[in-house]
Amino acid sequence: MHLRLHRLLVEYRSLLIFFGFMLVFRSAVADWMYVPSGSMNPTLIEGDRIVVDKDAYGLRIPFTTMRLTQGADPQRGDIVIFSSPEDGITLVKRVIGLPGDTVAMQNERLTINGVAVEYAPAQPAADADLPRATQALDHAYLHEDLPGKSHPIMLLPNRGADRSFGPVSVPAGQYLMLGDNRDNSKDSRYIGFVPRDAIVGRAFAVAWSLNPDRWYLPREDRFFKALR
Repeated sequence: MHLRLHRLLVEYRSLLIFFGFMLVFRSAVADWMYVPSGSMNPTLIEGDRIVVDKDAYGLRIPFTTMRLTQGADPQRGDIVIFSSPEDGITLVKRVIGLPGDTVAMQNERLTINGVAVEYAPAQPAADADLPRATQALDHAYLHEDLPGKSHPIMLLPNRGADRSFGPVSVPAGQYLMLGDNRDNSKDSRYIGFVPRDAIVGRAFAVAWSLNPDRWYLPREDRFFKALR
């Protein structure tokens, strides 16, 4: 038995080394993530596979939360992956409030440090990629002009949601996160602020996307789509 196991290890040594390297790489440097929900519509669509830069905010020791390097701090508008402070589930949301910021929302519109964020009507091309059930809902889009990061958000006016809060002050070392689908996102309005140590990485592209409404065929317009 031991001789057989030894032969197998020798025979498949290169393959085992490769898989080991890939596990370390995915744990510490870069990974991909499946998007299961619509909380980031229209930026992310159910069925997207997004690429995550795990080195963006500091290199971690593989399979741990300990950082070897400090890295850059998350910036307002970044799309980040983090462990929920409520239950540890991995979430993807957008950074809205930085440490020390004062943030408020009134009827879906943000004010950051006393300055009202500007909004304009929008109609993103991704509307055609939304699940049929979402398209059937009464929905609208706005461009949200965060400082240095303009992006679309989605509104579902007939859905119950917390559309106003604050003003709240973001504590040191923590961040306020919101989903782009403002009326269908379990974010900092419900789970609280997110510690920096809980942030795993930054999503920067959609690698590919499969449409569950069409027998999981690829959405051709979303291959290698950069995120903003």
